[in-house]
Amino acid sequence: MMHMTFYWGKNVTLLFDFWRTNSWTSYAVTLLACFIFALFYQYMEDRRQRFRIISANFRRNYPPPPPSSAAVNAPLLYTFPTVGGKWNSARFATAIVFGINSAIGYMLMLAVMSFNGGVFVAIVLGLAIGYLLFRIGDEDDVSVDNPCACA
Repeated sequence: MMHMTFYWGKNVTLLFDFWRTNSWTSYAVTLLACFIFALFYQYMEDRRQRFRIISANFRRNYPPPPPSSAAVNAPLLYTFPTVGGKWNSARFATAIVFGINSAIGYMLMLAVMSFNGGVFVAIVLGLAIGYLLFRIGDEDDVSVDNPCACA
């Protein structure tokens, strides 16, 4: 039976029926795996943010969009290849990394929903340490839309 409140113990079923722990060794390996996946989640989020900044800088090199009067006559629906402007490798990489990162994030959420206290602590520590290692300094990454605002 699945627990509906937090519990502490070495017997846990995590994500799949075949991932069961019944010894302290298997429980420790499971906690280590949760910790590493949480670290990897933060690493991938950092990569996604960096690809997004590269993609924004790439788009800035193209001509600006048409004036607002032309936007009134623009179609409401676009065909797939023209949505959002130019395609480039950074934009494609951002989408791929976003998908992978979303899957990892949902798996971490489901792991926490096992309600095992050790799994919860391992994931939260992994996220916090991953943020400390990979994401500190995100505040410094700024994408400027109009770098030459002359007065």
